Amino acid sequence: MLDTVIHNGHIVDGTGNPWFYGSIGMKDGIITHVGSVNIESRETIDAKGQIVAPGFIDGHTHSDLLVLNDPQIDIKLQQGVTTEVVGNCGLAPAPFVKKHGNLLKEYVAPIIGDTLGDWSWGTVEEYISELDKASISENVSTYVAHGAVRIAVMGFENRKPTREEMDEMKFILEEGMKAGAIGLSIGLLYSPGRYATKEELAELCSVLPKYDGILSTHIRGEGNNLIPSIKEVIWIAEKSGISLHVSHLKAAGKRNWGSVMEALQIIEDARARGMDITCDVYPYDAGSTSLTTLLPPWSLEGGIPACLERIRNTSLRNRIKDEVGEEQEDWDNLVVSTGWDNVVISSITKNTQFEGMSILEISQRIGKDPIDTALDLLLEEDGNISIVYYHMSSRDVEQVIKWDYSLVISDSLGCQIGKPHPRTFGTFPRLFAKYVRENRTLSLEQAVRKVTSFPVQRFKLGKRGLLVPGYKGDITIFDRKTISDVATYEQPMQYPEGISYVFVNGVKTIEHKRNLRTSHGEMIRAERLLCNCHSLHV
Repeated sequence: MLDTVIHNGHIVDGTGNPWFYGSIGMKDGIITHVGSVNIESRETIDAKGQIVAPGFIDGHTHSDLLVLNDPQIDIKLQQGVTTEVVGNCGLAPAPFVKKHGNLLKEYVAPIIGDTLGDWSWGTVEEYISELDKASISENVSTYVAHGAVRIAVMGFENRKPTREEMDEMKFILEEGMKAGAIGLSIGLLYSPGRYATKEELAELCSVLPKYDGILSTHIRGEGNNLIPSIKEVIWIAEKSGISLHVSHLKAAGKRNWGSVMEALQIIEDARARGMDITCDVYPYDAGSTSLTTLLPPWSLEGGIPACLERIRNTSLRNRIKDEVGEEQEDWDNLVVSTGWDNVVISSITKNTQFEGMSILEISQRIGKDPIDTALDLLLEEDGNISIVYYHMSSRDVEQVIKWDYSLVISDSLGCQIGKPHPRTFGTFPRLFAKYVRENRTLSLEQAVRKVTSFPVQRFKLGKRGLLVPGYKGDITIFDRKTISDVATYEQPMQYPEGISYVFVNGVKTIEHKRNLRTSHGEMIRAERLLCNCHSLHV
């Protein structure tokens, strides 16, 4: 007897092939039958008129701590997502060392939030073990995050690592890869990641080929410096002999719209000479990050506390104001390219009356210059402010979505107060509503592939992402006519419509918007030969 049989579905199997009528049988968390199933089961679901697809893979999120705070959290499950990949953009809660512990927490807080309790782990391996023990409802996989590694070894110092420091960073990366991480993520927009040279990163990446690991990168500049930033990470990957994945590819700032096509051509040229490069994209024309990323890189040396001290210093504050007010050659000034009217407060702890308002609107209300408004808010909020900023072209977004080598992700932040970016609650239904049903940018089968088998293949997530016998029973059933995102920028915390059922490892987890609070998710370790290793204590 099978555990579950899903009858009468329009099966979109994840390969990109056309859908077909059929049934799916599952037992002990594994798909056993696809096509005609005439075996008794404990549960039968009639999926007549609905799409039966593999569970969606969110290949770029910042849910590192959300899944520990609430292991049965359903923000992504309600969208049909069964697996999240965390540790992106060089931001992660591990490795966590007491010497630089506060620096790390303050660094990641606007992006991944915080836990309800103490951080009990030290190494990446120990963080992975925490996820193993957490009885999670969805599957999770992780990168080793360069920013966290650099902080553990060097703090926020803006300099080259010594030989001993480089060896220590390579040791930490290797420890994480042995523990099952899928690769290394770097965030070259964020300090201290932006302090690393391409030569330093290439040497660190020399660890990855041994473990068939991938390099995922938030490039150094997505505005005026988009093209040199793309070339930089391609150089790093080529020098190291590794696969490269470019995170949330975009052209930021109106003057740069259209340059994303040149970036795609550069990647295609690199692929033509034998490099393995892909990218991801979220289906929105606004991004989200921390307010401190809009400041000059030098102002963040030493971490958030040091940055706040510089803001309090009159002469240094004036220098910050002067630089933020003008275009810069050595870093992307998103304020100049975007404008304060397009920088909106999404999450803030004390001045909650400003949530959903732009910096320009706030400045006009309180009678201050916009830059002074931003700097004073950072002081009042101890640097912990998340923002949404409108800086992309919808045409550029669509071009990247339909590109053969892109997969679709949410890039959702882990900070869930205030008015977070609607991508947190609506990314995957939006893909099928806007880019499949309405715009016809992708076919149904192409869209399913971009969020199932493609990310599984890219990140080596094992036997999932396809509806074939022997694969994990991660399945999403939805109505192609009604699936839609409800989350808006004004009211982002709203679950989507059109998702009927979600199964995680063969267990029904979502049933018509009802979270069944199951605990059958898994910590996914990259599919490769893993070695035993000793925990790192630094």
